[in-house]
Amino acid sequence: MDSLALFGAGKLGEALLSGLRRAGRSPEEIVVVERSEERAQYLLERYDVRAVPASEAVAHARTLIIAVKPQDVGGLLDTLAPLVVPEQLVVSVAAGIPTKYYEQRLAEGVPVIRVMPNTPALVDEAMSVLSAGAHAEEKHLAAAEALLRPVGKVRRLPESQQDAVTALSGSGPAYFFFLVEAMIDAGILLGIPREVAADLIVQSALGAATMLRDSGQHPVQLREAVTSPGGTTIAAIRELERHGVRAALLDAIEAARDRSTELGHLY
Repeated sequence: MDSLALFGAGKLGEALLSGLRRAGRSPEEIVVVERSEERAQYLLERYDVRAVPASEAVAHARTLIIAVKPQDVGGLLDTLAPLVVPEQLVVSVAAGIPTKYYEQRLAEGVPVIRVMPNTPALVDEAMSVLSAGAHAEEKHLAAAEALLRPVGKVRRLPESQQDAVTALSGSGPAYFFFLVEAMIDAGILLGIPREVAADLIVQSALGAATMLRDSGQHPVQLREAVTSPGGTTIAAIRELERHGVRAALLDAIEAARDRSTELGHLY
C-alpha cells in the first residue's frame, strides 16, 4: 500500500511534498487529499502525485500527514475517525493543536506526532520540532523525523514546550523579516537605493546566520568581534539598548508563547 497520505497541500503541505520528492520518494508512494480541483491538477503536473478522496487515502497509507488549516482539523477528523487504525501513524503539522485532541477523536491506540515546522521549509531550511503523543513510540518518532529531514533540521522536545517552540522558531522567521525590513528602510533613509540596501542587508543576514551555525561561537563572541572600542558598531548597539530592543524582543516572544497557549486551549 502507499506509504503516506498528505491531507492539505497549501504552502507548508507543498513544501513537505516537494522535499519528499527531492529526497527520492516515488509518486507511487504518495497520495494527497486536496479539495481544490485546480490545486490537485497542479500537484499532479508538478509532482506526479495523485489527489484522491480521504477514504481512499487512509486505505492506502501507513502515515497520514495532517497539513490542513487548524480550523479545518475537526471536520477532517470526523471523516478520518472511523477509518484510521492503530497500525497507522498520524503526523500533525497543524499549528497549535495538541496530540490529545487527535487521540480523543480517533480510535484508541492511534499514534500521533505533533510537529511545529516553520516557513523556511519552502527552501529546505526549516526548523521542525516534534513531540510524541501518548501512543507514539520510538519507531514513530524516527519515521516522523525521516519525513521532515528533507526540508530542514529536526529536533525532539516534550509537548509541554511546543508553545515556546511556536514563539521561538515557529514565528521566528517573521521577527527576522521585520528586522531586515527596518534595516532596509534605514538604508533608504541614509540615501542608498532600495534594491542596493536590500542586497546589502539580505547578504549580511545570510552571512551572519551561516557564521552562527558553523563557527561554534556564542552570539556575544561574534558580536564583540565586530564591535571595536569607540567605533560605529558600539554606537549603534548603544542606541538599540537605549531604545529597549532586547527587552522588546523578550516581551514579544513571551506574548507569542501566551497566544499559542490560548489557541491550544480551544482544542
